[in-house]
Amino acid sequence: MVAPVGGHRSLTLRYGRVVLMRWQGGLAAIVVTVAAGVLIVLDATDAALRHWWLAHALTTDMVSGLLGLLITVLVIDQVVRLRQINDRARAVAAQAAIMVNQAIRSSQAVSQALANSDDRDAAGDEFRTYMMMLLVGAPVLIDAKASRNFLEQAQYLGGEMAVVLGVTPGRPKHADASNKRLDDAVQRLKDASAPLLQVLDPETRAAVRGEIPAGEDPSGGEPGGGEPG
Repeated sequence: MVAPVGGHRSLTLRYGRVVLMRWQGGLAAIVVTVAAGVLIVLDATDAALRHWWLAHALTTDMVSGLLGLLITVLVIDQVVRLRQINDRARAVAAQAAIMVNQAIRSSQAVSQALANSDDRDAAGDEFRTYMMMLLVGAPVLIDAKASRNFLEQAQYLGGEMAVVLGVTPGRPKHADASNKRLDDAVQRLKDASAPLLQVLDPETRAAVRGEIPAGEDPSGGEPGGGEPG
């Protein structure tokens, strides 16, 4: 699951250039808008400049047309890009939510397999399901920094589960160490998923991460209440 060093470096440079281009586009839109605003203010307040513009009609038309075109293209491009990012954020959040939920199930199954060899087949099935989800979700998650960090943690967890499945059952010392590494990997995956899941409502985030929302009784009863009357 880990890319070769050369391939990883080329991917990093490529996505770094994409991020830089987005930053440059936003900066260019701001600069062009500010420049147009300054020219408008000067045209309204500076008589000498206004007369110069009137005496050079072709230059005036070219500059005003170019500024108008740049503002239209750059600003609209930024608006469209922001909309695409917002739309993509929900798709990424959904993919991350599915993977976190499966990661929790798979890690629990793998932990149980350490104590009981009879559970290894079920743990293997859960692990394969998780790895298939990882392969399917990788193209969606690799574009942005936060989602790429989540993908790296998901790969790390997959590696830890593979290592744990190779541990011989019934060896408490090794099982405890393996369970600790597995729990740490799951927690790191949950932490990496937090920025991606912000677009989801709090109840959905809590359900995905295997947490109990504040105010709810874990036993299923009424929050803060006693026995029904």
